[in-house]
Amino acid sequence: MADARADLRADCSRCVGLCCVAPAFAASADFAIDKPAGRPCPKLRPDSRCSIHSNLREQGFPGCAVFDCFGAGQHVVQVTFGGGDWRQSPETAEAMFAVFPVMRQLKELLWYLAEALTLLSHGALRDEVQRAQEQTKRVIGSAPDKLRQFDAAATGSRWARCWTRSVERSATRSKIAPPTVRAPTSLAPSSVAATFTAQACAGPT
Repeated sequence: MADARADLRADCSRCVGLCCVAPAFAASADFAIDKPAGRPCPKLRPDSRCSIHSNLREQGFPGCAVFDCFGAGQHVVQVTFGGGDWRQSPETAEAMFAVFPVMRQLKELLWYLAEALTLLSHGALRDEVQRAQEQTKRVIGSAPDKLRQFDAAATGSRWARCWTRSVERSATRSKIAPPTVRAPTSLAPSSVAATFTAQACAGPT
């Protein structure tokens, strides 16, 4: 399981602070300030590290403390953009910021699919999970332009059924009541139809 998730762990040393720049912040219990999307957080240092990382909660940024990109940041920087940096040009920045949230959703989906595989030893459902995992990995390897157009939320919602069904199947075999399982918030259904169609995990929830 550890190897399957090795690239689903954030490695800030190989990123360029995308989570501190790409998303918007709204002053709230989670963030101390308002920050528009695409603007660097004032706490971001020139070396792409957070200047208050050791005491984010105390400084009013618990939302940052709990955020997990599932390795999307370093993948976008090192693989999708071949070591690029949003500081290079406005065009590079705009493209990176558009791809980052899509990659984050895809990486989170991979995490849940990997978890589903640990609950299933064999059978048709395990095969469906593996197909979903393989297809998600292929999408992750796409070029920036294709990733920007990909509706990760809609497809993720469809494939999140794998996770729900896997948990229910595992609970049934263990003779315990299945827990209430919901897809991650970031994989909630989108109003836009998925551009990548797949049949994996299309069975009933």
